[in-house]
Amino acid sequence: MPNKPTTDFQRHPWMNHVIWGWRLEIALGLATVVALEIARSVSPIAPWTLGIVLLVLLRANDSIRHRALTRLRVAQRERTLQAIFWRCAVIGRDGELPTVKSVSLIPTGWRYLLMLPIGLHLGSIEGRLDELAAALNARSVRVRPWSGGSRYVEFIVMTGDPFRVQVRSLLVGRDQDTLWEPISIGVGEDGRLVSIALPEHNLLIGGEPGSGKSVALSNIVAAAALDPRAHVTLLDGKEVELSVWRDIAEDFVGSSLSDALVALEGLRATMETRYRHLADSRRRKIGEDDIDGLHVLVIDELALYLRGGERVARDRFAELLRDLVARGRAAGIVVVAATQKPSHEIVPTWIRDLFSYRLAMRCTNPDASDTILGQGWASQGYNAATIDSAKRGVGLLLAEGGVPRLVRVPYLADDEIDQIAQRAFRLRAS
Repeated sequence: MPNKPTTDFQRHPWMNHVIWGWRLEIALGLATVVALEIARSVSPIAPWTLGIVLLVLLRANDSIRHRALTRLRVAQRERTLQAIFWRCAVIGRDGELPTVKSVSLIPTGWRYLLMLPIGLHLGSIEGRLDELAAALNARSVRVRPWSGGSRYVEFIVMTGDPFRVQVRSLLVGRDQDTLWEPISIGVGEDGRLVSIALPEHNLLIGGEPGSGKSVALSNIVAAAALDPRAHVTLLDGKEVELSVWRDIAEDFVGSSLSDALVALEGLRATMETRYRHLADSRRRKIGEDDIDGLHVLVIDELALYLRGGERVARDRFAELLRDLVARGRAAGIVVVAATQKPSHEIVPTWIRDLFSYRLAMRCTNPDASDTILGQGWASQGYNAATIDSAKRGVGLLLAEGGVPRLVRVPYLADDEIDQIAQRAFRLRAS
C-alpha cells in the first residue's frame, strides 16, 4: 500500500502554530470583510456608516479600545514566544511547540502558562533560560512548576527591573497583626508580594554587613510585636539592633552568653510544658485557638553566641538552639536567627538544615551563600555573592521543597520602627 503523501503541515508542525497564532487577526479580517459585504448589499453608503460607527466606538469607549489593543498585544506576544521556541529548538519529540494556554501582564513583564508537548519537561527548559532570555531581549526568564500538573509550567519573562525602587513595609500604619497569617517578606522578581508562614517554621538569615540583613530581621520582629498574643524573646549580640523592641519583649539579652543560656533554658522549659499539655489533651500541636500564642525567639549576631565565650557554654548554647529548632515547631516555638558572618564554623550544617526558611542576602563568596541556602545551590546559579551591592535588601529566599528565588525585603526607616514599637507596646499594655 503506497504511503500517504506528506503535507507541509505534517513536515513542519510549527506552521500550525504560526497560523493559529494569527487566529485573532484572521478572524477580525474575515469578520470585517463579511460585515462590509453585508452592509454593501443593504446600501451603498452603509459600509462607510459602519466604519464611522466603529471608529467612534473605539475612540469614545476607553474600555473597548483597551481590551482590543490588549488582546492584539497578547496575540503578538504569543506568536513571538512560539517563534523563539522554534528557533531555540524548545520543541517536543514530534516537533510540537509548547502551547500558550494563557498570558497575563505582571508588574515587571509577562507571565505565560504553557502546556508542554511530549518530550519536554521543566528541567529541559531550565537549561535553556539564558538562551531564551537573550532571544527575547529580556532581563531574565524564569520557569516554575504549576499546580495543574507536571505537563504545565509558568514561564515568566522579566522585561523590567523589579528591584529598582524600595519596597514599603505593609506593617507601616497597621494597628495589629497576627503571626498565624502569612507575613510579607518582600517582593519577588515578578513584582508580586512574597509571603511566608511562621507557625511550624523557622527562619535563618545571613549576609555581609550592609546587605540588608537587619532590615529583613526588623520586619519579622515588627510582625511579631504587632501580634498581642505572641511572646517575644530577643538575643541581640550588638545590643543595638533590637533594642527598640526591648519594651515588648518578655526577655531581652545582650552579648552575655550566660544570660543567653538562661533564656534558652527557659524557652526549653516552656516547650516541655506545652508538650505535656498537648499530650494531656491528646493533640499533636499548638493551634491558633490556643490561649497561649506563638513564642518567637529572635537571635541577631548568631556568631557571637556560637563562637564567643568558653567552649562548654558555646556547646551548650548550640545544643539548646538545635533542640528548640528541631522540636519547638509543634509547640509553637519559632526561631529566627541572623548572622553577618555566614560560614560553616558559625552555621554548622546540622543547625542550618533544621531551618525550613533560609534567606541569603548579599554574601562575599559562593561558599558563604551555600552556608545559608545549602550546599550546591551556588553552582546551580543561585548565588547570593552575585547580588548587586547597590540593591540593598535583595536576597535569595529558599522555602522548604522549593528553589531559591530573588526577593527584596521591605524597608523600614528608623522612625517607622519607633512608631510600630510604640503601637505594639500600647497594644500589649491594653
